[in-house]
Amino acid sequence: MTPIQISHYTAVSALGYGLEAHRQALMTEQGALASCNYKNAKVNTFIGRVPQLEAQAWPNLWKDYFSRNNLLALTALHQDDFLTAISNAKDRYGAKRVGLLLGTTTSGFSEAERAYRQRDKQGNLPNDFDYRKTAHPYATGEFLRNYLALQGPAMTIATACSSSAKAFICAQRWLQLNLCDAVLIAGIDSLCLNILYGFHSLGILSTEKCCPFAQNRSGLSLGEAAALVLVERANTGKIGLLGFGESTDGYHMSAPHPEGKGAILAMQAALNSAKLAPSQIDYINFHGTASLQNDRIEDQAVYQLFKNEVPASSTKGWMGHTLGAAGALEVIIACLAIEQKMLWATLNTIEIDQSLRSYILLKNTAAVVKKALVNSFGFGGNNCSLIIGEISDE
Repeated sequence: MTPIQISHYTAVSALGYGLEAHRQALMTEQGALASCNYKNAKVNTFIGRVPQLEAQAWPNLWKDYFSRNNLLALTALHQDDFLTAISNAKDRYGAKRVGLLLGTTTSGFSEAERAYRQRDKQGNLPNDFDYRKTAHPYATGEFLRNYLALQGPAMTIATACSSSAKAFICAQRWLQLNLCDAVLIAGIDSLCLNILYGFHSLGILSTEKCCPFAQNRSGLSLGEAAALVLVERANTGKIGLLGFGESTDGYHMSAPHPEGKGAILAMQAALNSAKLAPSQIDYINFHGTASLQNDRIEDQAVYQLFKNEVPASSTKGWMGHTLGAAGALEVIIACLAIEQKMLWATLNTIEIDQSLRSYILLKNTAAVVKKALVNSFGFGGNNCSLIIGEISDE
């Protein structure tokens, strides 16, 4: 495949606002999971909630678009000069040549929850509830496109937890097909009661901080995040997307194939598209949700391709599983691994499950990282693997 350049990126998550907050948390192995305090949720679990998000200002001009998801998006736009990066892209190419791809799962569903709780005696929703601008799956995409005055192609991808990872693949295709010259990739998902109770009903929420691949793991910790990435056509020497692979095994609505067939297909396709051997990958960012079944099957798939020779970790112990935002957020984490020359730990995990065989890191480890594989696997068998690294002229 033709690589694409990652020109600018930023993130807001439970770790804080902007790249420096994420860099510091990662380098010092300081996670941000805390006992669930989201609204009136009566769920015994830990979550990665963005600190002080509710205190962020919302412009009155855009009051019809207010939702937790859109507030996450706006807050991220104001980090690390990201607005300037978008403005510069528009100046270079024109607004019609800058596309937008949103990866999300929950979108602004918390606003729909509020509206249903505030129905009148006849069951009518409150007059101030605008489904299209707040709770629709494309609501955040519409807000971003209008707020930034973008006029290029725009689309929302909702393939569960692989959503924003899949957005990178679509962006590469748009650029290769000359549909646009730059693409804003946004992975944004916010906490809501529907998600908390939904995962609770599946019996896969941990009552402690999630500990991926641990002997005593008991489930995942949910989080929320906005991860923004601007991509363009490749320049040699820059960090970018070198390869991708995707598959859909469709084995079960909420469980992966027991032999990890879909995950193996996606990782092998990523290696093939980047023309790399498994030994040329320096670091693997697991999907690693800390559920009993998912971790075991992902380990099995990774071991089949990489044996126990490539160091790997799950970073969800830092900020939780951010669902549709996870792919883009973990691409940024991979970029920080390359930048900082550091392999990230599997936070909260003390003893690795003895049945697992891949090379799982428990502590941060200094190392030169030239190429990183990022896995994102979603419900229904929506599997995606991305390879991030320095673009060469070969």
